[in-house]
Amino acid sequence: MEAKKPTLEDVGRAAGVSRATASRVISGGRKVSDDARGRVWHAVELLGYHPDLAARALAKGHSDVIDLIVIDDAGVMLGSNPYYSRVMSGILSALAGSDTQMRVHVIEQPDAPRRLDDVARIVGVGALLVNVSPPLAARFAARCDRVVSLGLSAQGVASVEAENTAGARSAVEHLYRTGRRKVVAVHGKPGNSCATGRRRGFLSASVDAGHEPIGAEGGFCLEAGVSGTRRLLAAHPDLDGIFAACDLTAMGVLRALEESGRRVPDDVALVGFDDSFLASVATPAMTSVRQPVEHMAALATKALLASEAGPNWHRVEPAPLQIRRSSAA
Repeated sequence: MEAKKPTLEDVGRAAGVSRATASRVISGGRKVSDDARGRVWHAVELLGYHPDLAARALAKGHSDVIDLIVIDDAGVMLGSNPYYSRVMSGILSALAGSDTQMRVHVIEQPDAPRRLDDVARIVGVGALLVNVSPPLAARFAARCDRVVSLGLSAQGVASVEAENTAGARSAVEHLYRTGRRKVVAVHGKPGNSCATGRRRGFLSASVDAGHEPIGAEGGFCLEAGVSGTRRLLAAHPDLDGIFAACDLTAMGVLRALEESGRRVPDDVALVGFDDSFLASVATPAMTSVRQPVEHMAALATKALLASEAGPNWHRVEPAPLQIRRSSAA
């Protein structure tokens, strides 16, 4: 006779917890103690338990899921950064007409290693990683091979990215071409591959133009744009052009320039990166490097659905400059 498969009740019994607690751990729930979580996963491995995805799908009313995994503060992810809504829009467009659904996991940095390990055990069709550092992405991929990173990642982790270096370079070249003499930058998040590529483009364009690269450390948020611009203005009051690592940062740049009495573009020209809706609603309308976020997320999702996203799968998408009034000559 075929051996009886272990059930969720068996896992709970072996771990000394209720079935509901075992279920919360396996489905990635957060309101479980570390001790109970560890005992549940030990029981899972000991018993060789595998979640019944088909039964789970019937219970939830759909057949399978694509997991979107983001490392960030939950309030930022869902509230103030348009990048994430663009990612989700791209995923949903790729899932349209199928029975596959999207499941979102927002993981805060202190819990990242443990939470990523938990999620890797329950991934359905595949997972998309956003803001997951290369070391953590490599760790995740070792536990779940159905994964694509939005942004260049560790070797052996499938990824899709925009031409970050070339896009940033074109932005800086545009500022010098329109007559700006001292172009500075508010950089993105240290260690982020997209920010690193954009920093590289700024540096190379500045050096080739015969200028010293001057920048402020920042991040992909409005506050970084404000604080970075204040520091740059204090140290270099003669600056007349700013490249911001993303549109949200550029909105902070605009705020700091207004506080200082600088007019855009009369006194200081500004270029962002992303070409999100923020660029078109800014005052003045903002020049920005177009990052095709929706397209990249859809491309990654389709690759997972078709089981094409192996460890050597990598795509690079163009990032053209969209010129608007904020960088007028």
